[in-house]
Amino acid sequence: MSLALLCPGQGAQHAAMFDRVRNVATAQSILDAAADVLGRTPDSAAAADDRFDNANAQPLLCAASLAHWQSLRDRVPTPLLVAGYSIGELAAHAIAGSFDAATCLTLSTQRAGLMDEASPPDSGMQAVLGLEREPLQALCAAHDVYIAIANGADHFIVGGRLDALQTLADVATARGAEVRPLPVHVPAHTPLLSDAARGFAQVLADTSIQAPTLPILAGIDARPVRDRATVERTLSLQLAQTVEWTQVMRQAFERGARVFLQLGPGNALARMVASAYPCCEVRAIEEFRSLDGAADWVHAALGRMQ
Repeated sequence: MSLALLCPGQGAQHAAMFDRVRNVATAQSILDAAADVLGRTPDSAAAADDRFDNANAQPLLCAASLAHWQSLRDRVPTPLLVAGYSIGELAAHAIAGSFDAATCLTLSTQRAGLMDEASPPDSGMQAVLGLEREPLQALCAAHDVYIAIANGADHFIVGGRLDALQTLADVATARGAEVRPLPVHVPAHTPLLSDAARGFAQVLADTSIQAPTLPILAGIDARPVRDRATVERTLSLQLAQTVEWTQVMRQAFERGARVFLQLGPGNALARMVASAYPCCEVRAIEEFRSLDGAADWVHAALGRMQ
């Protein structure tokens, strides 16, 4: 089958993000495990003003992707592959079988803690649209900012200290780019979090992990992850290294994915795939009123792609 699952990163959390799975029996164990790590129900955490704080955002996003997939997995065919964006890569590994949902949620809180501890004060991330990679890279090098995520030929997320980000934003805007601050308060996927990457590598080494049972693409290089050592290496390096999401989308397409379903909140990943590959069928779970509607669409989309 040509179905690919996409697990999102931070930024789209909202109070209703668990509405479709709140009363689904198969999702309850994940919601309960999320409540254990959050110290409150996922609904309460998603509705709170601190839902964008790293310590809450990361388990919330993992819980949302996993709860939606757990609710859908018996209604749709086995995916061709799965991929995750930023923290979504952790959820993607749980879907792929590298570890169970409870382990994923525990890892998400440990990951967030290490990132918060390593993060310089007054740092964050912003989107830059309208500059290609080479000129943007030159600006980043000149202003102590780093490319954190590559989303397209002229669509990037950059990270660094806030004063440096503001300087880069001023220069980039003067060159015709559009700059958007993001509700993320750590410079994820940049060398500023090298200490967090080393710490998370140790956490992963001490965690029960196995080779994925579903194909999964690594965010840092879009290569398939086939063994435990690569799970540990790619998930830890990702904290301090650019996420090459453009390459992930391309690799998914080249491997035969033609139907893409984004799990969790928002539709940013779905929009990026639809823009890059208009020949594909692409939707986000939040575009459907119900899980039944999402499952029906998956079957219909796969049929149209045959």
